Amino acid sequence: MTTKATGKQGKGAEERLQELGYRLTPQRSMVLSAIEGSPDHISTEEIYEQVKAKYPNVNISTVYRTLELLRELGMVTQTDLGEGRVRYHPAERGHHHHLICSRCGRIFELDESLLYPLKEALLREYGFMADLRHLAIFGRCRDCQG
Repeated sequence: MTTKATGKQGKGAEERLQELGYRLTPQRSMVLSAIEGSPDHISTEEIYEQVKAKYPNVNISTVYRTLELLRELGMVTQTDLGEGRVRYHPAERGHHHHLICSRCGRIFELDESLLYPLKEALLREYGFMADLRHLAIFGRCRDCQG
């Protein structure tokens, strides 16, 4: 499973799009490559800049539409890390969660097992099946609490 653009797992995503009946346009391929090639979460604007470097006439709305499609298909997750913009991450890299200090901005990884009781309580108490694949929780870190 390799792509021409990243050499990573993108071919699976590209093949999945085609199997689901979606055209694999150069722009869609570039959006996938930008997301998969990023070692961290990536914003729409950062993706757009990468795509625009190769396709100067691309419109940012194309990037937004592609990201929405990929999110709906479960191929990417989106998270607000408190910067005033959404960031994306390949779903195939697994679930992970963040604790974000609203004072200093530090980000800590949160072990998913801590969320299992919350998910079970939401289902039991409210009949609500929570999607906790990618979560950011804001608060204050130990250093900023004093």
